Amino acid sequence: MAKQSGLGDYLAVDDSTGSLRAISNDITSITINTPQETLTVTGIDKSAQERIIGLQDFSISLNGVFNAASNMEHDVFKVKSGTRTVTYAIGGNSASNPKLSCEALVSSYDLNRGTDGSLNFTATLELQSGTVPTWTTV
Repeated sequence: MAKQSGLGDYLAVDDSTGSLRAISNDITSITINTPQETLTVTGIDKSAQERIIGLQDFSISLNGVFNAASNMEHDVFKVKSGTRTVTYAIGGNSASNPKLSCEALVSSYDLNRGTDGSLNFTATLELQSGTVPTWTTV
C-alpha cells in the first residue's frame, strides 16, 4: 500500500443499544493512541536499563460538529454507558483499506458552544475488553 492522506476516512461507533452507526460526517478530527507499557526488569548484574513489553492500551479522541439527527453523533454519545465497538478505516470502508476495531467505553462526551455560535463536541473512548486492538483491512 502506498502513502495515504486522511481524506475519505470512515468512523463508526455503536450507540447505547449496540447498533453500529457511521458518524464520519460529524467528525472533524481524530486522535488515536495505542500506548504500550514497558516494564523495567533490570537485574543487579546490568549497568543499563533492561525492559520487557507490558500491557497495551487504546484510546480515541473525536472532535466534531454537534448533530442531533437520528442515529448520528448525539444519539451515539448522549448515553455513555455500555460497551461500544469502534471501527476506524483509513481511506473509507472499502476493500483493502487499513481498519482498526476494538471494544471501548465512552469516558467523556462534551459540548462546546463557541463565541461565533458554533456548537462542537469532543468524545473520548478507551479500551474496555482487555483485547489488544489490531490493524486489519476492510
